Amino acid sequence: MAARPLLGAALVPLAILLVSGLGYAAFPDDLAFLTHLIAISLLVLSLDLVTGYCGIATLGQAALFGVGAYAAGNACLGGLTDPVLLLLVGAAAGGAAGLASGAVVTRFRGLPQLVQSIAIGQLAAALANKLASWTGGSDGLAGIEPGPVLGLAAFDIYSRTAYVLAVAVLVLVVIGLTILVRSPFGATCRAIRDDDLRARMIGIAVYPRLVVMYGIAGAVAGIGGALTAITTGVVGLDSIGFERSAQALVMLTLGGAGTLWGALVGAFLFQVVEHFVAAYNPFHWITAVGAFLVLIVVLMPRGLASGLPEMVRSFRSSEVRSSGSWLSSTSLRLPRPFGSFKSSRLPGRQP
Repeated sequence: MAARPLLGAALVPLAILLVSGLGYAAFPDDLAFLTHLIAISLLVLSLDLVTGYCGIATLGQAALFGVGAYAAGNACLGGLTDPVLLLLVGAAAGGAAGLASGAVVTRFRGLPQLVQSIAIGQLAAALANKLASWTGGSDGLAGIEPGPVLGLAAFDIYSRTAYVLAVAVLVLVVIGLTILVRSPFGATCRAIRDDDLRARMIGIAVYPRLVVMYGIAGAVAGIGGALTAITTGVVGLDSIGFERSAQALVMLTLGGAGTLWGALVGAFLFQVVEHFVAAYNPFHWITAVGAFLVLIVVLMPRGLASGLPEMVRSFRSSEVRSSGSWLSSTSLRLPRPFGSFKSSRLPGRQP
């Protein structure tokens, strides 16, 4: 029984490696898209930490993603070209921005909290547009050229090195987040999500824990932003805009909040469907993707992470009920060999 939690914790990283290997083999010409998919998956994971595990309503998570991207980009332009160090710069910048914004957002609950997150996100986007000397403004921050990874693997035009780096980063982040959400700190965050008043009554310091989790989520989003800057060589205003935050929330809703693998599945499915539908029909792909999302949400309101297991369980239970009713309706009656004989007196014999 003790090995079962360890096995469950190892399944998600193993699944990431398996799917990544299949993606590398099946789509060798689309590695740039798969690398971008992983970067956005990190953003969705960061949103899952604050929304799925803490119950924080936010629509400004892209601000943390963009801060990490701009920080890594400026550090690279300033002479720091090691990709691993650039990822750490993005994590530090995103974490600091997360702590600062989380100190404001987590003071509220409900609709005021959501409005605060939108306001902070819009403020960050406006600053990115105005501070053109640091961000490039509407033209974007270009010319980002990182050095080889660990001094060994240089980035190539086919995005092979970028893809391998992205997969490695995603696996390490998922392992770290799995340890985090399974820790006592993660358990207290879930208790706050379920009932913050009861959590206060049993002695849990609600506000500091929410701020810390917001900072951790900012670090994860910052890593995703730094990964985008490193692998694409440019950071645009779309990295920090409201649309990116809204898309991340849609992906999390699609996969299911409160589970790491649900966030990954939602990010993967949304981006793959969007990519291939847009390539197939560039004029009506938004309508097709919207219809697909509506269908999934109607069938599985809690997302794929909870909806698929529930569908499997209901299917199995219906099979059991149908087989039970069939057995009861076709029950066999065994012959009774002595049931048809009646006691009788032999002729000529009287009692």
